[in-house]
Amino acid sequence: MAVKTLKDLDFTDKRVLVRVDFNVPIKDGVVTDDTRIRAALPTLNYILEQNGSRLVLMSHLGRPKGERDEKYRLAPVAKRLSELVGREVTMAPDCVGEESEKLTSELQPGGVVLLENTRFHAEETKNDEEFSRKLAAHGDVYVNDAFGSAHRAHASTEGVARLLPGAAGFLIEKEVSFFEHLLKHPDKPFVAIIGGAKVSTKIDVLKTLMPKCTSLIIGGGMSYTFLKAKGHGIGNSLVEEEYLDTASELMQEAERLGVQLLLPVDHLAAADFSEDAAAETVDGVDIPDGKIGMDIGPKTIETLRDVIIGAKNLVWNGPMGVFEFDKFAGGTLATAKFVAECSGMTVVGGGDSVAAANKFGLADRMDHVSTGGGASLEFLEGKTLPGIAILERE
Repeated sequence: MAVKTLKDLDFTDKRVLVRVDFNVPIKDGVVTDDTRIRAALPTLNYILEQNGSRLVLMSHLGRPKGERDEKYRLAPVAKRLSELVGREVTMAPDCVGEESEKLTSELQPGGVVLLENTRFHAEETKNDEEFSRKLAAHGDVYVNDAFGSAHRAHASTEGVARLLPGAAGFLIEKEVSFFEHLLKHPDKPFVAIIGGAKVSTKIDVLKTLMPKCTSLIIGGGMSYTFLKAKGHGIGNSLVEEEYLDTASELMQEAERLGVQLLLPVDHLAAADFSEDAAAETVDGVDIPDGKIGMDIGPKTIETLRDVIIGAKNLVWNGPMGVFEFDKFAGGTLATAKFVAECSGMTVVGGGDSVAAANKFGLADRMDHVSTGGGASLEFLEGKTLPGIAILERE
């Protein structure tokens, strides 16, 4: 997928309407994690360096369900962005309407306006054509740099791109480059680490990656469905009974393809699903009745070390255990450390694995940490992302 990039557009004396992903956590009117804002800075600064250009930014925040909601206003984001770009960022009263249009039409070169939350209007998520026209009225050209929303065909991500000359920002360009390489030209050994709670949410990822992989590591809650499908005892661990046959079929497919499929060989378990529960090591594959698998065990960690570190290409999506509870974070921490030590190309995609990499302070030691949870998952599933497909070169 070759997309148009910033180098394909002329920004001279233009109002540049940029879809960014400023869906950031806010507490007491202050942005508590500005990672996504910082991720947009290379694109925004590049555009501002062009002669006479001015920026009009649009983003969603939270899920206000098509109505104005004070807790989802973007004013705190405008304040933080202003600090990061070193110039005033004017907050528009809305993303459409006469007052906001007047503000953006009178914007001076070098000026920056942040439109109010696009999801204050139900027409945004419906990709309404008239609403798309109202958004497009704010710009002469369009740039999408919101990878985290690129899997949605919304007015601000797809509708506007039909009305204005458009291109991908540096962030989307980078995301596409890394994921395309993994899916089309992975260097071997290619290792995929897939974790998380449920098999049901990862079936398409497993099916897409399996024919390309050398080794497939399965951890987290979803591993217990695979273990039960193999006939092992899993105690009271999370299991999706309706996907036992699917798990069996996936394991048979891995064997047919000659893919090394690695499941936990030991565990950390607890009597109940609680942060305060005592961690108990289960020295074997079978989990006793009455116990809940919470993390991979020390033998499993040791088994994974060389496989992960020796990869030439690697993708990690999903934690190995309940990493939110410190007692059961060891497996995910060890995995993150191994990924950080890997000298091959490493890509972390998916909200929880990204959160884990950030929690352990290892994100900067990985080649690419995706900014889009759902978008990266759908990319790995081989699906078309509407907000990116609309920017493809003809």
